[in-house]
This record gives sequence, structure tokens and C-alpha cells, in this order.
Amino acid sequence: MTKKKDIFTVKDDLSELTSLIHKLSSATSLRDRTTIEKALVIILRQMEVSGSRKRTRSDYSLHVTDFKRSEGLTFLDEITTESIYSWLEKMNVSAQTRLIRLKCLKAFLSRCFDNGWFETKFWKNINVKVDRQVKEGAAEQDIKILLSVLDLRDFVQLRDATAVLLMYKTGIRVSTLANLEEKHIDLSDRLLRLNGDILKNRESILLPFDDVLTRMLDVLMKQNKDIRSQYQKDNTYVFITKQGGPIATSPSNNNIQKRLNKYAREYELKNINPHALRRGFAKSLLNKGARLTDISKALGHSDLSVTTQYLYLDKNEVAENLRRFL
Repeated sequence: MTKKKDIFTVKDDLSELTSLIHKLSSATSLRDRTTIEKALVIILRQMEVSGSRKRTRSDYSLHVTDFKRSEGLTFLDEITTESIYSWLEKMNVSAQTRLIRLKCLKAFLSRCFDNGWFETKFWKNINVKVDRQVKEGAAEQDIKILLSVLDLRDFVQLRDATAVLLMYKTGIRVSTLANLEEKHIDLSDRLLRLNGDILKNRESILLPFDDVLTRMLDVLMKQNKDIRSQYQKDNTYVFITKQGGPIATSPSNNNIQKRLNKYAREYELKNINPHALRRGFAKSLLNKGARLTDISKALGHSDLSVTTQYLYLDKNEVAENLRRFL
């Protein structure tokens, strides 16, 4: 009986294999772990395929890489609540900027969750407290002053005046303005017929404009035709450069935006910039009695709380509005 049991006993000394097996196990577990870098590459590709803006993808790459480098992390499973707070505390920036960066990181982590790389959204309750200040919109008086000093006989100034008035009267973003084509302009019905391709929220919308803009757009598009012919450019953009090309070559390089900054400094005008014009559009509609839901839809917002942030109301204005209900 003893001899039969002996055949199941390995007599060779295999103690040296213990450390090798341990190393093999560790290597296998490392291969199974997802690195932050790999996750970022995959998510950026997914975002590109789904049509996310280049600027948004760039922000993801910038802030996730900064977080990874700041905290000395390699793998997703190394990310903790503590490491996120540590990253935030090291930033020598305003609370608003810190909040923007945190939102970007949390959006990345949520996409990681959707891909099955996290079991819980442990970052969900991490936040940065910010005292929100609602920015004022462009005032109609300042827009009238600007339009009065621009020479509409000059192509560039006509283009700029039309752009200012169109953003103020329809609330479109400057990025939409840059991609606006003649097919989007319906002069007979005085409508912008915008499809989702040039809108941030990807939802088509119709936006009306008045007789003044109808006339300005008509003249501008005729002038565009001559300029494109002169420089042999093949496009149908409504807003073009003096050489017939697009006014924007990137999110941060937009001729109209630069020109507005120049006018604001030169004529000492307050809040003459694309975003202020959008806010001014919203406030103007509110003052004329438009419904908040219609204003929100025109701005392309999916959340009414975002729209309310556009509607600057000082304390005196609130008091006067409330007085009507007493």
C-alpha cells in the first residue's frame, strides 16, 4: 500500500518554480488590466465615430492626460476618489476652471463605465463649489452703435454687420455661423433652415429673421459670388474671407470673432462677442414675452436650467417684474 502511494509523490525539488509561477501570475493580471492611455485612445475613437467635436475630444485628451501624469497613474483601477481630489487640489486655477476640468474627467470616466471598465460610478458625487455669475448679454443700444459706425459699402464691414445682426436676431453660435451655407438661407420665407450637421445638439430647427436681415443677406450673398469668382473658390458659405475662403479654420481661429473683439476695443462697446450676442438674443425674446420653452428650443438647449443662466436679471429688474403681480 505504501509503495502505491509513493508514485503520487514528486521527489524532485521544484521549489525554484514557485517564484516563476508568481511572476507569471502577476504578468497575466497586468495584461488583463486596462491602462488609462489605452482607454483614452479607444474612447477618443468612439467619440470621433459618433460625431463629437474635435475641440471636445481635445479637451478629453488634455485633462485626462494631465490627471494621469499629475497622480502618477497607469491603470484605470488605480483611479480613486482620493486621487481625483488630489489632482483638483494641485490646480492653481479658479474654481470655475477647476469645475470644467473635473466635468471633463468625470465624462471620460462615465464612458469607461459604459465600456465595462468600472463596476460603479464612484466619482459621481465629487464636485467643486462655484458661485455662478450670470453674464450679461449684448445690449441693443451697443449693437445699434456698432452698426452705425460700420461702412456697409465695404465688403468686410458688411459681412461683419450681417454676422452681428444674424447672431443677435437668431441666437446661433459663431460655429454655426461659420458653417452657414446658402442652402440654409430662405430669403422668400425669411428663415434659417438649419439641419443638424451644423448645430451642436444635432437637431434641425427653423429660425425666422426680419426684413433688414433679408436685405443684408441678399446683398452679401451676391457680393460673395463675385469674390469667389475672382479668386476661383468653390464653396457656398454665406460668410467668407476677402479671398473667398471660410472664415473659420479651427474652433479658435474665426475671423468674425477676432473682428468683434477689435470693434469692442475700438469703439468701447460692452459685451460685443458671439456668446454675448446669444445671451442678448435670449434676453430680448424674454423681454418681448416669448415663452422660456421657445427660447430654450431656439438656443438648442436640452435643459431649461441652462437657458435660465442666459437670462441676466438684476435685483431691480426682478423687483419691477414682481411688482406687476401685487
